[in-house]
Amino acid sequence: MENIAGQRSGLNWAVNITVVLMVVIWLVPTVGLFVSSFRDRDQISESGWWKAPLPVDLTFRTRVAADTQREENGSFVIEGNVFTDPAQARWFPDQTGTVSHFGTRGAAPAEFDAGQIVDLRTGGTVTIEADGTYLLRNDEAFERPVTLYFEARTAPRFTTGNYNTVLSADGMDRAFINTLTVAIPATVIPILIAAFAAYALAWMDFVGRGVLIAAVVGLLVVPLQLALVPLLNLHNQIGIGQSFLGIWLAHTGFGLPLAVYLLRNYMVGLPRDIIESARVDGATDFQIFVRIILPLSFPALAAFAIFQFLWTWNDLLVAKVFLPSGSATQVMTVKIADDLLGSRGGDWGILAGAAFVSLAIPLIVFFTMQRYLVRGLLAGAVK
Repeated sequence: MENIAGQRSGLNWAVNITVVLMVVIWLVPTVGLFVSSFRDRDQISESGWWKAPLPVDLTFRTRVAADTQREENGSFVIEGNVFTDPAQARWFPDQTGTVSHFGTRGAAPAEFDAGQIVDLRTGGTVTIEADGTYLLRNDEAFERPVTLYFEARTAPRFTTGNYNTVLSADGMDRAFINTLTVAIPATVIPILIAAFAAYALAWMDFVGRGVLIAAVVGLLVVPLQLALVPLLNLHNQIGIGQSFLGIWLAHTGFGLPLAVYLLRNYMVGLPRDIIESARVDGATDFQIFVRIILPLSFPALAAFAIFQFLWTWNDLLVAKVFLPSGSATQVMTVKIADDLLGSRGGDWGILAGAAFVSLAIPLIVFFTMQRYLVRGLLAGAVK
């Protein structure tokens, strides 16, 4: 009775747990990137995204002007509060806070505990209390400003500034249009070519068909990096060089093996009776292809369209190779990598915001056509 057809396997729980773990593993980085896209740059560098709702200890710098000193009992004294410095108003708008540590040099900004009296390198002593008040004392007059460092706890800070920076970047609108200009033709062209090729390999008898099918399967494992330089040299020789036409043809060549393989396997599984009946009625191969094969193959066409659009939209390497380096032809990935991140170093907030801005269109495409994805892939995967 253990092997009755339709009986649920005893390992069903293991399958469910595995699926849940895989979903979590893929989802956690996305959630972290989304949370980071709304965090302040300084807080991102000090704590992980999972600590975003918690206060963060940050270090700050303040300059104490020498002209505020006064003479007291034969020594010179400077008093004040680090939280009243206008440079800290963004973090302490009410000019209050709690200092946990302080320092006198940038290499160790939290070297001493709050309230401790320490010697200044330029002479004299300094102390910063927990409430932010500081006291500098020296037997001689202070001749130049003194730089102090302190560590204080800041409240969680969430902002849409990262998105504003990305969306308001100079030339981002042009980069968006350029990305559409690359992605749409680079998705449509290989589908058109692959559909004709797949029909021929599936339903037409000719010499060498098996060899062509084997060649298509072999091309699936060829890394595109191997073809970048030879293909660019070929484009330069025929006169299309670094241009939109060149990148359309490059994406077409790189996407055709999978497209032909997927569509051919799907078309082979279509009912033979329909094809034979159409031929008996006098339909040509072109009429069969247009009126019967294409409508029935829509799930496979949509499945490949999703993959190809996502690849071309998110592509950076091919765009860097086959498009000119000027701002007039930059796509969004190049714009983000070169102009935004290239000039800002490790600004993770900008990177996270840019990632979700660039994800908007692919998500719309995916959720619009995802109902065809599984049907198209499964139908072409079992042949």
